[in-house]
Amino acid sequence: MSGPLDFADDPEEPREPPRPGPGRPAAPPWRQGMGGVRYLWVVGVGALVLVAVLVISTLTGGTGRGARGVPDGAVVPPFAVPLVLSDLDGDANLARAAGQGQAGNRPACSVRGPRVLNGCALGERGPFVLAFFATRGKGCVDELDTVERARRAAPGVTFAAVAIRGDRNDLRRLVRARGWGFPVGYDRDGALANAFGVQVCPQMTFARRGGRVVETTFGRLGAAELTAKAQRLTRPGRGGP
Repeated sequence: MSGPLDFADDPEEPREPPRPGPGRPAAPPWRQGMGGVRYLWVVGVGALVLVAVLVISTLTGGTGRGARGVPDGAVVPPFAVPLVLSDLDGDANLARAAGQGQAGNRPACSVRGPRVLNGCALGERGPFVLAFFATRGKGCVDELDTVERARRAAPGVTFAAVAIRGDRNDLRRLVRARGWGFPVGYDRDGALANAFGVQVCPQMTFARRGGRVVETTFGRLGAAELTAKAQRLTRPGRGGP
């Protein structure tokens, strides 16, 4: 599967390929799903630049980063990505409505299932913490161990992570070796990281129920600080549901 996730996560419901409409010839196979060579080139170059920035930001502790993230008070963009440990293949779906081309033909909120990390589902469940990471920075990967400790200390909060690009098999081995108990999504082409304005590794988004952002952190946090931030999401008032 190439292109954004646009199908129900159900093996008993095969996806029927789109049919060309009247007067609209079908795109050749090499253009279907990915928007052609130009799209591949632009996404590939952009993702390489993103990974390079993440590595540099990790090494410098995030100083001078110009980091952005989703603005405080805004709702996180809808998304659906395959889980690293699943056999589901595809790029991030970022569509807010049907028929949005490269963002996705189906709304991202509707793409769900046991093989999918869905941002809308995270917000419906309650407050959550979403960590973005790349495997090239050891400190960035090690921070996910801190996330695992915080997850156990803040049971009222959902924790999840997104791996930005990287080799899928290497990521699977990493997740299993580290024993992370939170879901890890796979952002194959870096589109989701771009939607969240990720420029630092790790970068974490703290959101209350419904996906409204309370805070974004850039760089590593200690276990106590991360746990305290997560626990505040469950309290009434700022940061609470």
